[in-house]
Amino acid sequence: MKKDVLVITSYFPPEIGAASNRIFQLATGLQHSDFNVSVLTPLPNYPTGKIFEGYRGKFKQVSVENNVTIHRLWVYASNSKNKLLRLMAMLSYSFSLVWFFAWNKIPKTVIVQSPPLIVAFTCMLFLRKKNRNLILNVSDLWPIAGLELGAFKKNFSYRVLEKIEHYNYKKASLILGQSEEILTHINAMFPEKTTFLYRNFPDFNVPEIVSPESQGKLKIVYAGLLGIAQGIYKLCNELKYDTIEFHIYGSGAEQHKIETFVAEHPELPVFYHGHVTRDVLHTVLMQYDVAIIPLLNRIYGSVPSKIFEYARLGLPMLYFGGGEGEFLIENHKLGWVAKSGDYNHLNSIISTISPFSEAQKRTIHKEAITHFDFNSQLERLKVLI
Repeated sequence: MKKDVLVITSYFPPEIGAASNRIFQLATGLQHSDFNVSVLTPLPNYPTGKIFEGYRGKFKQVSVENNVTIHRLWVYASNSKNKLLRLMAMLSYSFSLVWFFAWNKIPKTVIVQSPPLIVAFTCMLFLRKKNRNLILNVSDLWPIAGLELGAFKKNFSYRVLEKIEHYNYKKASLILGQSEEILTHINAMFPEKTTFLYRNFPDFNVPEIVSPESQGKLKIVYAGLLGIAQGIYKLCNELKYDTIEFHIYGSGAEQHKIETFVAEHPELPVFYHGHVTRDVLHTVLMQYDVAIIPLLNRIYGSVPSKIFEYARLGLPMLYFGGGEGEFLIENHKLGWVAKSGDYNHLNSIISTISPFSEAQKRTIHKEAITHFDFNSQLERLKVLI
């Protein structure tokens, strides 16, 4: 008999991004194994801050996708920079969760995605019965990450968030962390807590690995969220374009600024291609020489999921974010590392890059198959669930 598991997340397809892909893959992976999986998530709204067409005007929606039952709940959608509006958005989803908990039978095993901290806190508080197996999946360390991004200051609000963070860890039966830094941080506070390194390893069919035709300039690509943390607009301003082209895919808070930059600098080989689906993107990426993975500031605990996805595609990477990601790139020989925040060093590294051959790209792909395998990781996790 299959074991019932409820996954609670703030992000899920058709929303885009690493968080959405991560939870979708976990849910479907468990469903294909020995589990009967259901998902609780808001009506889709990320990253636009508006409920997607087809879901508007609904209080809730229930559907079955890939044999997973998905409950989409009402949320006050907003991507405003106003902290009060963002708080209202998180609280609205928390209220919807409490309403769902009150009127529905909740399985013994529940996997909760964190952040958002407040949403995770709501789940840990209302589902904390002693016989329930609460699994906390920590993808970023908040509020520390918010402090490093400049979103928070060390004031009363920050201390409240720290207490919420500690409560969430305390009440969890098992904690999954996306990086070694996350697990080190948690084990320092709760040495007795059972933890598991759960990377965002992808699981998809890889397009044919080829080397793009050389047209003289190195073709660099960025694909993903165009948010403040990624700093793509600053990157556009800081790159030296003598020997490169820079191609951008994605959407987010900096999209308009990037579009304006491209329009105002027609003499520069910078191209914004908009947003494409993940499947299409995998094919599109094959035409580029190197993918850049930047972070505007080094964020403790953060390991961009793109590292594992691009490695599976055999795509060489230029990492510009600091922290644990640097170790992964260097240890597995996936590309190049530039000092975090040092644009002079970044341009210096770019000037030394030569396009990889098909054989070199296949070596990266083999490294990913060996060390970044989703199914073997899932098998190890299932023992703990």
